[in-house]
This record gives sequence, C-alpha cells and structure tokens, in this order.
Amino acid sequence: MKEHKALILAKKELHAVSYTPAFYGVALFFTLFCSIWLFYLQRFFTMNQASLRPFFAAFPVAFILVVPMITMKSWAEERKIGSMELLLTLPFSEWDLVTGKFIACMAEIAVLLILTLPVPLGVMGLGRFDGGVIAGEYLGALLLGSSAAALGLLLSSLSKSQAGAFLGSASVLVVTMLINNVSAGMNLPRGVTGALNFVSLAFHFESFSRGIIDTRDLGFFVISTVLFLFLNTRVILFRKWR
Repeated sequence: MKEHKALILAKKELHAVSYTPAFYGVALFFTLFCSIWLFYLQRFFTMNQASLRPFFAAFPVAFILVVPMITMKSWAEERKIGSMELLLTLPFSEWDLVTGKFIACMAEIAVLLILTLPVPLGVMGLGRFDGGVIAGEYLGALLLGSSAAALGLLLSSLSKSQAGAFLGSASVLVVTMLINNVSAGMNLPRGVTGALNFVSLAFHFESFSRGIIDTRDLGFFVISTVLFLFLNTRVILFRKWR
C-alpha cells in the first residue's frame, strides 16, 4: 500500500529531530519540570491523598515553553534556509504539508508524555490510585498538546525566524493557558468570565485533570486543532501563490 504523503513528510521531520540535541534538552526539561512541580512545589509526600492532579496541573505551564520549542522550527526554519520554495514545488497539497508537520510534532509530544510515565508508575504503590483517572489525565494532556502544537505551527508559518516563532507562540500560549486564572481572580461579569474560560486551553483541560472526559472539552480540543491547521494551510497557500 502506498504510504500517505503526510506520513512521508512526518518521518522526514522526525528523522531530522532524532539528530537534534535540542529535542533531548526539551525532553529533559519537561520531565524535570513536571517532577519538581509535583514533589517539591506541590509537596506530594505531605498531601496524604492518592491523586496526581497536582502533577498534571504542571503540564499546561510546561507546554507554554515546550510546545514553542518543538514547533518554532517547523516553518520558520524552512523560510530561513530557503527550503520553503522547494517544499512548495513538491507534489504535496497544503493539507499534506501541514498534516505531516503536525504528526511529527504530536509524535514528539507523545514521547515527552511517555517519559513522564515513571512518575505515576513509581507512586502507584503508595496508595490506591485510579488507573482510569490517570489514563483520562494523559488523554487530556495529549489533546491539550494537539491544540497547542497546531497553534504553534500556525504562528511558526507567520514568523520569519525561529526566535520570532518561539516568542510569538510562547506569548500566545501564556494568554490561552492562563487567562482562566485571571478571570477566576477578578470579579468580572459572568458573560466575560465565560468568554475568557472558553478560549482558555487550560480551562478545557481541567475536567481531564480530574479524570473526567467531558465531550464539550473533547470537542473544543478537536475543533480548535482542526481550525488552527486549516488556517495554517491558508497561510501556506498564500506563500505558494505570492
């Protein structure tokens, strides 16, 4: 069976990443950050409850830096080194190109999440942890990463350099991740609070962090991911015909 063009591009991207020391640094940072957050900042051993919610609460914060590190080079680097024009001449559709980049980014995020598995596995013997809840929390983290990665790819396609892509993605993710905390700490009208919560990625992750799979939050992550990828294809199409 002929391999899909998006998978071909994804494999190319992942092959390049495997030889990039930066990704291993990102993986180390993510693993250490989440572990330190749980055991030192949240004082897990003094909580006296079998819950990993404080551990997964670190993921939205970590993604603010980690996702831009993963996505910043995807399109900005292509423009910088001049390979963007060559890429656009290949017999790939805009969806093939964007999807291929997205699959590669999601594979990297999946690796990061897998590297955190020793934490829940290591504390399982300390109490009666609910495996179903933990599975739901990881599903939520993957969905959160998909929306953040799609957004990061879109901003990378709009940037001329990796630094610009990183700063732009990190700035937007700070807002979309933490804006629900702003609304919670201020006495805002209910309609304004609802609007701020709706655009907050971290707000839609909260149900998953409790092990609850809410179809509304699931739908939000899927729709936002597809929307950002669609906008990415429009940017690529504009570059192609400009």
